[in-house]
Amino acid sequence: MATLIDTVDAKTRLRHPEKAHRPSNPAPRKPQWIRVRAPGSPVFKETQEIVREHGLVTVCEEAGCPNIGECWSKRHATMMIMGDTCTRACAFCNVRTGMPDALDTQEPENVAKAVEKLGLKHVVITSVDRDDLDDGGAEHFAQVIRAIRGRSPETTIEVLTPDFLRKDGAIEVVVKARPDVFNHNLETVPSLYLTVRPGARYFHSLRLLQQVKELDPTIFTKSGIMVGLGEERNEVLQLMDDLRSADVDFLTMGQYLQPTPKHHAVKAFVTPDEFKAYETIAYAKGFLVVSATPLTRSSYHADEDFARLRSAREARLGA
Repeated sequence: MATLIDTVDAKTRLRHPEKAHRPSNPAPRKPQWIRVRAPGSPVFKETQEIVREHGLVTVCEEAGCPNIGECWSKRHATMMIMGDTCTRACAFCNVRTGMPDALDTQEPENVAKAVEKLGLKHVVITSVDRDDLDDGGAEHFAQVIRAIRGRSPETTIEVLTPDFLRKDGAIEVVVKARPDVFNHNLETVPSLYLTVRPGARYFHSLRLLQQVKELDPTIFTKSGIMVGLGEERNEVLQLMDDLRSADVDFLTMGQYLQPTPKHHAVKAFVTPDEFKAYETIAYAKGFLVVSATPLTRSSYHADEDFARLRSAREARLGA
């Protein structure tokens, strides 16, 4: 995998230099079920001000999430730690690509202050890929978890981590910090990895999720995929089986939406009825919780879903 080195000021450099010379894929018109309201409520603005005050980055903004208006109006912001620049160049992602800055040593405490000020009962912490770091940023994740616990001990914590590819011991560091939910997204089916997620390895990501459960069976595990990238239905069903073999508790599925014409093309818009069918099958395969709708994203309704996770586990253990 090539490393991109920035030689231009951050304000003027291309967001995705590796995609600049690719042919354009005009995005098809979105169907009615994809439409969302524009953000603008008073609570949305308050959330935005708290994020800015503490100098934080959110995946809600960086990835262009369609649910930002709804989530921020409920004070639910997903913090993206370790900067706004990723060392990977996935074909679906709108996060900036390049060589990241050094880690901000004040970030764990700033995240914790923001979580406290927002009054979050459940928080999702994600990050860019940091292949430039010896541990992939695992210790930084652990520091953020500990800082949040120090200020908001009742807040449950969900981490959405990179794959820590070739970073021995990294998973153990994050698990030892004991997040309540460990999420790592497979993103798509194995046959599309070379074009959609070229810097990652499907079975490594699957093994990561399995390792989390082996290290601490009490931690909920979670993974998500996008559909509409060109996958076949039977491939999605096999992916579900793979996740259950790794004892993953929670599956999210959402429609892929193309950030720019230079990103991977939308191959299909999956209908709400098709999502409902996938959800039914996933529950039959044994997932504790499934969220499968066109607008589902990894941290969408994460607080409500965490309550569902706990209830589902208790019901299964009771049975």
